[in-house]
Amino acid sequence: MNKGIAVIGSSIVDNIKEIEAYPNVGELSQIKSIGGAVGGCVANDSIDLKTICKDIDIYAVGKIGEDANGQYLVEQLRKKGVDTSHIVVSKDENTAFTDVMYIRGGERTFFSYMGASATFGYDDIDFEKLNVDMAHIGYFLLLDKIDNGDGEKILKELQRRGIKTSIDLVSEKSDRYKLVVPCLKHVDNLIINEKEGGQLAGIDPKPENIRAICTKLKEYGVKERVIIHMPESGYCLSDNGFFEVPSYICPKEYIKGSNGAGDAFCSGALIGIYKGWHEIEILEFGSAAALVSLGSADAVSGMKSEKEIKEFCKNFTRRK
Repeated sequence: MNKGIAVIGSSIVDNIKEIEAYPNVGELSQIKSIGGAVGGCVANDSIDLKTICKDIDIYAVGKIGEDANGQYLVEQLRKKGVDTSHIVVSKDENTAFTDVMYIRGGERTFFSYMGASATFGYDDIDFEKLNVDMAHIGYFLLLDKIDNGDGEKILKELQRRGIKTSIDLVSEKSDRYKLVVPCLKHVDNLIINEKEGGQLAGIDPKPENIRAICTKLKEYGVKERVIIHMPESGYCLSDNGFFEVPSYICPKEYIKGSNGAGDAFCSGALIGIYKGWHEIEILEFGSAAALVSLGSADAVSGMKSEKEIKEFCKNFTRRK
């Protein structure tokens, strides 16, 4: 494979705010610092992929508004060397954005306005000009049109054209995961976290249940690999077997933020899949990319090249 990877779906700008504490309803909490960064699957994975391997062509495919946020997103992608010729600009909608609230070293809370990304769908993609080997779509359950039929339609068209497919989801407590199940028979590689896997399969996502979850999702039609990542380990089920790779031990003082760690794992895994690595190597590099991303407050600026990631991770040990 040498035509590159397309990243399709949510195109978002993150407004990042560090707060003192999460207030109760009716209370106030001060904002200690503010910042901005690109976000969403298209920006996060595209920039991560291009940073990891500059010699792979990466194509961003999504929809933005004709506004400052959209201009900023495209500028950041181009600055990293990502091809933006497949980004559609809508004159009638605003670019999607997320207000990200966090306490340093802790979990983050997200308030999203999906704008132009909500109406992104099959008709926004020029399949004739999208000449790639692989295409990754995210995030299902965040994109209205994708979730209501266009996602399956896009996946079918990609596979009809011989393009390998992968997808990612967002985590939510709902019964909407059933919308994703029909799409799985058109997915080559499913890359999700344990909560999403448990919801899709209807199985409690305890570590001892991960193999059963992967088996159920493979039975739904996933063709090559079901990959599940969680803080403690990464797992992969394929025709070659079931594999587990423990995550790195990460000191709390190293963590600047967890925003983007899931996308970083996904990007690392996609690089391994693209290069034809063994499942254990895919999981190892996915967790290494996630570790690197934890050293940055935003989703993408901490990413390094493949060689730098492998060298950096020599300073850490994996869980037993």
